Amino acid sequence: MFPRRADATVRIKTEGEIAMTDQAAPTERPGYRFYVLGVLILIYMLNFLDRQIIGILAAPLKAHFNLTDTQFGLLGGIAFASVYSTLAIPLAWLADRFSRVWIMTGALAVWSGFTALCGVAGSFGQLFLFRMGVGVGEAGGVAPAYSLIADYFPPHQRARALAGFAFGIPLGTAAGTLVGGLLAARYGWQTAFIVVGLLGLVVAPVLRLTVRDPRRGAHDIVRSAPAETSLAPPATTAGKGWLAGQIALGLGAALMLLAAAGRFGGLEIGNPLVLAFGGGLCLVISASFFIARRTCAVIMPKPSFWLMALGAASSSVCGYGVAGWLPLFFMRSFDLTLTQVSWYYSGIALIGGLLGIWLGGVVADRLSRRGKGAYPLTPAIAFLISAPLFLAAMNSPWIIGLVLPGGGTHFQQLALAFLIFLLPTGLNLAWLGPVTAAVQHLVPAPMRSTASALFLLFNNLLGIAVGFYYFGWMSDLLAPRFGDESLRWAIYTGMGFYLTASVLLIAASRTLKRDWVD
Repeated sequence: MFPRRADATVRIKTEGEIAMTDQAAPTERPGYRFYVLGVLILIYMLNFLDRQIIGILAAPLKAHFNLTDTQFGLLGGIAFASVYSTLAIPLAWLADRFSRVWIMTGALAVWSGFTALCGVAGSFGQLFLFRMGVGVGEAGGVAPAYSLIADYFPPHQRARALAGFAFGIPLGTAAGTLVGGLLAARYGWQTAFIVVGLLGLVVAPVLRLTVRDPRRGAHDIVRSAPAETSLAPPATTAGKGWLAGQIALGLGAALMLLAAAGRFGGLEIGNPLVLAFGGGLCLVISASFFIARRTCAVIMPKPSFWLMALGAASSSVCGYGVAGWLPLFFMRSFDLTLTQVSWYYSGIALIGGLLGIWLGGVVADRLSRRGKGAYPLTPAIAFLISAPLFLAAMNSPWIIGLVLPGGGTHFQQLALAFLIFLLPTGLNLAWLGPVTAAVQHLVPAPMRSTASALFLLFNNLLGIAVGFYYFGWMSDLLAPRFGDESLRWAIYTGMGFYLTASVLLIAASRTLKRDWVD
């Protein structure tokens, strides 16, 4: 069992029921604060390296296991996202009560070990299960980190700090694309999985031995209050977490019964395995809602939570989906080899991602002085710009043909596409700092890990699972008409998710002020 931290500032009585003193003075040195942020960025980089490496390995994996685009979409999406999203809540619930550093260390060791095991998979089923194992580990790697950063940095620096933490996304995506692609091209896809997995096992002790758990809420403005007026939810809303859990429980039980009827009763009501998988997923979500019922009662009645969670999820359908399928798109539509794609796309992910994430955090922190609505409004504007830029980048030969006779050389087309792709890649990630910072302020400090996990449940379950699967399914659907260009048209259809995200986040900018917790 993880040791419970003594905390002179916040005494956790029950979830969401706290007693605070009048002051919470931070004690950590600024230099150490940034060291911790650097370590967390490294962990997040490994998180995305292990998560996104499968994108660059699409071609060799599809060839080795004879997979369709739809099957590969399941492998990259639901296999990972189903457990990653749902187990994040109970692990975050533990992180709100016990050592966040211990939980993150164990999570890093688990997901790294399963990544290495992917390299010895002998069938599609084994690889699917190992990818689920990666999701189990990574479920404990993000929400506790959000909470740690919120306790190391004061509110006026929080969006920038969380944006800095999000640097792990382009760093990990670029490293996974480059290292995974080069290793696969030279030594095979098995070696790529094994090498990046073992790397995480080496780094895990560094996190445990050098990062300390800070006082919870140390930088926040707190006010002393008697127990009866604590931050626990009122009785009128306390049942919302139970209600959400009961709905998920009923749906899960119904799906399991249908699966049993199809398997043993001979009823033709769908694939029993799919129904059982969906039922089990609902049961896990139900258990998560019951565990986090106090935090659910605080955060679920707030419109800002739903608008930001669904807005971020809509953007992530494209963000995760396009990022996972672009390497294969470059090979099919731009005639690049695996090695060439490794260098080409890693450069786009690194440069564009770093610039977009940092600017998103800085702009939101500065604009927030005029109003809290700037946190969701900043990425809403970014998404409106992203969609047409993605379309332009994918059609660089046509654009350059408007200027140069014959459409220019292949190198010129690639160079123009590279420069244009930098812009939507950055804008696509601009939400990470502002929105995750805003989510931290929808609940009191002792609930932040769990609140982050609830946010990530919707963002990742919809974003990763639906996004990765959607583009593969749509590509197979369009293949009879468009052939190898079907993936291009599948990505075109996904741009509408950015417009949906913008509408939801603009709405969140109008409700955030009244839902804010200092």
